[in-house]
Amino acid sequence: MPVKTTYKENLAIALTSIKGNRLRTSLTALIIAIGIMALVGILTAIDGIRQQTNSAFAGLGANSFTIANTADLGFGNGGHRKVYPPISYEQAVSFKQKFSLPTVVTINLNVTGTGIVKYGSVKTNPNISVAGTTDGYMQTTGHKMAYGRFFSSDELLHGENVVVIGDEIKDKLFKKDDPVNKSILIGNNRFKVVGVFEKKGSSMGAGDKFCVIPVLKAKQIDTISNPTFNVTVMVTSPEALDATIGEATSLFRNVRDLHIGKEDNFNIQRSDSIQKQLAGQLDGITAGGVAIGVITLVGAAIALMNIMLVSVTERTREIGLRKAIGATPSIIRKQFLIEAIVICLIGGVLGIFLGMLIGNVVIILTQGSFVVPYLWIGIALVVCTGIGLLSGFYPANKASRLDPVESLRYE
Repeated sequence: MPVKTTYKENLAIALTSIKGNRLRTSLTALIIAIGIMALVGILTAIDGIRQQTNSAFAGLGANSFTIANTADLGFGNGGHRKVYPPISYEQAVSFKQKFSLPTVVTINLNVTGTGIVKYGSVKTNPNISVAGTTDGYMQTTGHKMAYGRFFSSDELLHGENVVVIGDEIKDKLFKKDDPVNKSILIGNNRFKVVGVFEKKGSSMGAGDKFCVIPVLKAKQIDTISNPTFNVTVMVTSPEALDATIGEATSLFRNVRDLHIGKEDNFNIQRSDSIQKQLAGQLDGITAGGVAIGVITLVGAAIALMNIMLVSVTERTREIGLRKAIGATPSIIRKQFLIEAIVICLIGGVLGIFLGMLIGNVVIILTQGSFVVPYLWIGIALVVCTGIGLLSGFYPANKASRLDPVESLRYE
């Protein structure tokens, strides 16, 4: 009997058997689908989130760092932050003036994260981030202008009432109108809009619900009596980052009047360090998703093996008849293995579809873009085939060893 014909006949027999036991097959395939859905769904969502974080940090690049009075995000430590004395405006300006390396230095002050912006009778929700900044902001953050311009040197020097707004504020207050040179209220302060940033999305931080003003103006309107300023430094190339951090640390120690032997009372956050921490957390979540999927699939494999053993018992006379008319143990073994693999693939395809659906719903809710996880789809199909082989081998081998005479007598 030709090999191709054998596989074709075995596949037809497997499908016939599956049709004859639809409820039992459906329940088994559903268990496999749930395992694959958990695996593909979690990993699809993580792939989408990873793409968003990479995109968000791409603008910052791997060649910048920030001097702040708080330690890094304490992932894995309950979110704990170590807080040092505030960095004053005078200290930040002194550092910027004295730092002689070829870098871009900006001074920033976070005023609020719950601001309200008004234009006429229209106002935003109280979730607008307002920050003060200096020249170089565009380079260090990766933002680009959609309308208008950034602050002029005179506006920054005198701390004038000018503002550059995010895309979401523009859409909320001005719809399709050009907001440039129009006046808005931020809290109780009136500002003239000089520019609008290009849309970047809400994957990180405030997204497009933010606006920036000159840092001197931010200092004037900040309600905190002793605010802390951040200093962001961007170097010309990633290779110079470590050396520049060393120089910046030394200079800022002098600015802070720290004598030899005293520990730093400030923190330097590299732009790529937070990304690495986030990546590490995503790797942990990925491992958890894989573990959940594997545990579910182990249960599905056990259920499938049990189903196949029951199938062998129920079809003992059929096996005996096939052997009596010339079927070899190898053909019988292939028949049951193919049946197990087909059941797994039915569940796998359903699980992949549901997993992609759930994963992309999560991504879209976080304003990400649709993701097709080709790698995980391929892995899921390989896993399904492997489960079918492993779960079906013992029942198939048992069926291939049945004695045809005893099988024909089986009631």
